[in-house]
Amino acid sequence: VLSGEDVEGAVFTIRTLRLPRMLTAILCGLAFGMAGNTFQQLLGNPLASPDIIGVTSGASVAAVFGILVLKLNGGTVSLMAVFSGLLVSVLIYFLSQGGGFSNARLILTGIGMQAFLSAVISWMLLTASDDVANALRWLSGSLNGVKLENVPRLALVVFGAGGAILLLNRQLSMLQLGEAHAVTLGVNVRRIRLTLILLALLLVAFATSVTGPVASVAFLSGPIATRLSGNGKNGMLTSALTGSTLVLASDLIGQFALPSRYPVGVVTGILGAPYLLFLLLQMNDKGEHV
Repeated sequence: VLSGEDVEGAVFTIRTLRLPRMLTAILCGLAFGMAGNTFQQLLGNPLASPDIIGVTSGASVAAVFGILVLKLNGGTVSLMAVFSGLLVSVLIYFLSQGGGFSNARLILTGIGMQAFLSAVISWMLLTASDDVANALRWLSGSLNGVKLENVPRLALVVFGAGGAILLLNRQLSMLQLGEAHAVTLGVNVRRIRLTLILLALLLVAFATSVTGPVASVAFLSGPIATRLSGNGKNGMLTSALTGSTLVLASDLIGQFALPSRYPVGVVTGILGAPYLLFLLLQMNDKGEHV
């Protein structure tokens, strides 16, 4: 079927159902995993994940508005989600700039923005008269309905932005030593930081526009990759592959291992919630702050 043969009974299943779903899961997993690890390493905080600091909420609010209010679907909703995600992310970045850049200020600003946008989404869902099911399906993070024609555009962004992040991986490692050390080593701190943030945001925005906000993949991939590659390494490529594995495995679990079929975002959310609680308790025991 992949080589173009018209195999009876298999063409529709593979080309329309399985292949787009698998390729989208791999690419979105790469995007979420790499973006999450970039934020966590850059900001030096395991809570600095796109789905915790409000980045994915920016894409979600536009998608829900498009579905419920403008009655749009398909590519137009995805395009709105991309631009809204990037716009909200840039807004979070500039709102956190007062008195100079601060990791903690960026994280707290993002959490506040996420709370506000979540309230807006809830209000739109409560006041909508129809299409609520479609909006909820999108918000849950789902591979249902993905199409093969969406894959090339997503692949271009993932491999382009992801490749650029890998090229800047050495500078990212220097930034982790502290701004003073990075400047001494010849790193343009402001430019490299902004470039890495924008590349990570691009990955998250495009991946979210295709699948919706798949919970916890960006949050979990970095810590798992660190365990696999060893402490002291940021494991960027390992994190990307971990993200793909999480999305693929969660989709299989959601489709075939449970009594009912669930979107992939429901399964990943269940996996991420215990780890978030564990992390918060661990930080509390150590007396750490956001």
